[in-house]
Amino acid sequence: MKFLVVSDNHGDQKVLEKLVHHYQQHVDAMIHCGDSELSYDADLRRQFLIVGGNMDFDQQFPESLTRKIGSETVFVAHGHRLGINYDLTRLQLAAQQAEATLAFYGHSHQLACEMVAGCLFLNPGSISQPRGHWAILGGTYAVVTTTAENIKVQYYTRDLAPVSDLTFDFKR
Repeated sequence: MKFLVVSDNHGDQKVLEKLVHHYQQHVDAMIHCGDSELSYDADLRRQFLIVGGNMDFDQQFPESLTRKIGSETVFVAHGHRLGINYDLTRLQLAAQQAEATLAFYGHSHQLACEMVAGCLFLNPGSISQPRGHWAILGGTYAVVTTTAENIKVQYYTRDLAPVSDLTFDFKR
């Protein structure tokens, strides 16, 4: 399975349109971890599995979602209500309750990637307003490729260029 994961574009619709145009035929799901600032009725919103963030004021966006996609159980939350700026404990508990194999979140605008108890926890960073060490890249998103044996994560810049230092392989 292949997943495009993006977050925190904060109203920058053009970058989402670019991702949809480039990836829609090449991934099994496009996932947005919140703060899109899209209207729930927007055509562009329909291209993504999307959750609401602290800057999404349309109340129709779910706070979190869990979906079975192929052999993966995907849990998505923005993270602001789960305290991800402090630690991932509440996010990990929510993902565990959902029996997730992949947990995607945003909010901090800082990319993060780790395996915990057989579940990948991934923050794609902010595509439009990055923070932290990798902010110099100008925004990131991730492509996650899964097989029965491993999970591969490749981060990209908003210009669709892979970041060679941001490739991760996890054995299951």
